[in-house]
Amino acid sequence: MTQPASVSTVSSRVFVGLGPVPGGPLESLLPALRRHLHRHPELGLQEHATSAFLRALLEANGLHPVGPLAGTGFYVDLPGAGPGPTVAYRADIDALPIQDAKRVPYASTVPGVAHLCGHDAHASIAVGLALLAHAGKDRLRGTLRVFFQPNEEGVPTGAPLMIADGVLDGVEAVYASHVDPTLATGRYGFITGAATASADRFRVSVAGPATGHSARPHLAVDTVWVATQLLNSLYQQVGRRTDARNPAVLTVTRFHAGEAYNVIPSSAEFGGTLRCTVNDDRERIRRLVEDACGAFSSLYGARIVAEFDHGSPAVTNDRALVEHARDVAGAEFGPDAVFDIPLPSMGAEDFAFYQERVPGALIRIGTSTGPDTSHPLHDSCFDLDERALARAAGYFFSVFERLARSRG
Repeated sequence: MTQPASVSTVSSRVFVGLGPVPGGPLESLLPALRRHLHRHPELGLQEHATSAFLRALLEANGLHPVGPLAGTGFYVDLPGAGPGPTVAYRADIDALPIQDAKRVPYASTVPGVAHLCGHDAHASIAVGLALLAHAGKDRLRGTLRVFFQPNEEGVPTGAPLMIADGVLDGVEAVYASHVDPTLATGRYGFITGAATASADRFRVSVAGPATGHSARPHLAVDTVWVATQLLNSLYQQVGRRTDARNPAVLTVTRFHAGEAYNVIPSSAEFGGTLRCTVNDDRERIRRLVEDACGAFSSLYGARIVAEFDHGSPAVTNDRALVEHARDVAGAEFGPDAVFDIPLPSMGAEDFAFYQERVPGALIRIGTSTGPDTSHPLHDSCFDLDERALARAAGYFFSVFERLARSRG
């Protein structure tokens, strides 16, 4: 890969707070940075120490973070040597409420909280990209805005808050990356159109006028029976009353009712998630759920209410931005580095909110070298090959350098 000639002279101040880091700048800095973040994870909207550390690191290298945005988020603008568009790169910085089970020196020191979705890696790549853009500004046109977002994992997520605080003001296009333990290090995954699904939480409550006796269910509103009948009906809505060619899944993950063995409870509740790769299906299926609740209420005499917590829309990748990033990967690393993702993920990513405002593309970064780095995202043993970090930073520098020149 062709990197700015000045990269090798990036100030040693990039190592501030990380202790002695031998070797080349990014190749040593980014793994050390990622391990620091991994040891000290913070949950969404609580990333105060994470944000302060990242800001201090960038400031020590002559950059000027802007913020806070969304409480703990911020951005840094990297102007190039000539006129051109403002394009952006987004990194998320929050951790998950999961216990880290890895036996490594950099395991999480915070009980029940860990970076098991790679956000520590995303933040490290973003720092590397910012340092490369600062050192190689003579090769850039326009402005690269690198921003750090809190609370990607929460509901409601941090992206709308960042947008409300102006992170996209003046931005024409936005990229993001996500580590992928199913891809080997050195490979990059590309897909146009739907890349991930939307994710909405739902709850359905079923209530009767009173409790009943298990021996005489015909004299009561059997809330558990009504709830299970309704649950099974909802499972049949997707793919029967929606277009089966559009991937969607409704999954019930929780069910709560009474405690006694011989009492029909006066209420029951179940809930889960609805995921759609076509954003129009979100509203369509929500109406189907509400219609089914109304029908079962009339049929069985129960009071049934459905509630939705709207999460992220589906990530829908811009074709031109994906094809540009794909071409850069092929040119820089050869055809074997390019992996065309055949189907969208049914997971969710709040990067989709930015794509509602400007064209955007989410690119997958391979981080697997064997069993230890192939655990799924959100697994308690999730880990990654840190050699991918500097490579990804350099790759995205090339993506933005060429994009700015093509649009300048």
